[in-house]
Amino acid sequence: MSILRLAATAVLSVFLAAPALAPALADGPDEIFEKTTVWRMLSPDAKLVVYGIDDPAIEGVACHYTLPYIGGYKGMFGLAEEVSDISLACRQTGPILFKEKFEQGEEVFSQRRSLIFKRMQIVRGCDTKRNVLVYLVYSDRIIEGSPKNSTSSVPIMPWGAAPAPRCADFVE
Repeated sequence: MSILRLAATAVLSVFLAAPALAPALADGPDEIFEKTTVWRMLSPDAKLVVYGIDDPAIEGVACHYTLPYIGGYKGMFGLAEEVSDISLACRQTGPILFKEKFEQGEEVFSQRRSLIFKRMQIVRGCDTKRNVLVYLVYSDRIIEGSPKNSTSSVPIMPWGAAPAPRCADFVE
């Protein structure tokens, strides 16, 4: 196989795999907005994109996180490794309703950050002493993990006349 044919096959593979890197639109996060951080004339800009998700197991909690995307030709063809700098903020948006019991550190949301090796995850726990939900976002890789992370906590407060539920009652 010639080098030119091999290179064309590699580029085609990246284009076919690119949709797998994007968040799923049907049940994935909502894109809130994006902001260009590095403008490039002939290739895609580097940018920060803010997303919103609802906790699938706990009604009344929403999280927002920001992901950086590398622009340029490497970013355009999926050859750049996306960095692990992810920020997270979670808040109570209504009355808290636990839909099911959960384990400490249970995954709330996950998204690929590279073709094979890197994944971003948001996990949840309960600070039973303080009645606070704790969310952690981090990225991991098959070979070595990433120490970069962000934590957000949601104190469970009464909403209206109903008393606040205790997250300790729903931890397995």
